[in-house]
Amino acid sequence: MKAAEALALELGGVRYVTLAPVTERAGLHRTGVRRYFASKEELLLELAERGWGQWRDAIKGEVAGRTGLGPAQTAAVVSETLVALPVFCDLLTHVALSLEGDVDIERARRYKTNAFAAHDEIATALDRASSMTLEQIGNLLAVAITLASGFWQVSHPTPTLAALYEQEPRWGHVALDFAPRLNRALKAFAIGFTETITPADAT
Repeated sequence: MKAAEALALELGGVRYVTLAPVTERAGLHRTGVRRYFASKEELLLELAERGWGQWRDAIKGEVAGRTGLGPAQTAAVVSETLVALPVFCDLLTHVALSLEGDVDIERARRYKTNAFAAHDEIATALDRASSMTLEQIGNLLAVAITLASGFWQVSHPTPTLAALYEQEPRWGHVALDFAPRLNRALKAFAIGFTETITPADAT
């Protein structure tokens, strides 16, 4: 897992990760990694599942012993912990697009089971620490996952697009700054949810 994550960071994204260099980086025989993963998709889905656990642990650590966090503070916790997991943010896009559908049903079931369990633990931890309701937090997490995956892709263009933006600077603004844009957007959504989603709406 460490070898795959390191390669994703070095190469500029999980789209460039294949089994052969992962095997070499891990110091295994070229067929060794297939003892554990039948395909690149299984390997990356395992990495995504691990990412859910890392995000859960990071949020629980951030909010431990804290109470009364306002919507902006709650959004900051969600944003900052996601920004600290760039490979996970990248994987969120690929999980939805292909990884879940390119493994067998039992592997997909295991991923879903563990991802949903981590999500629920995150929501519970934030609910204890935040002034936001559980319903509002659930909506914030849904937006956070969607924006983090999309913003990460846009802010890390492929070599072709990076070259294009150099040639056409007027389009370069598309490659936005990931962390500040995600932080601002989640704060706006969190504040908006507290004004538009009330306890009465959840009943």
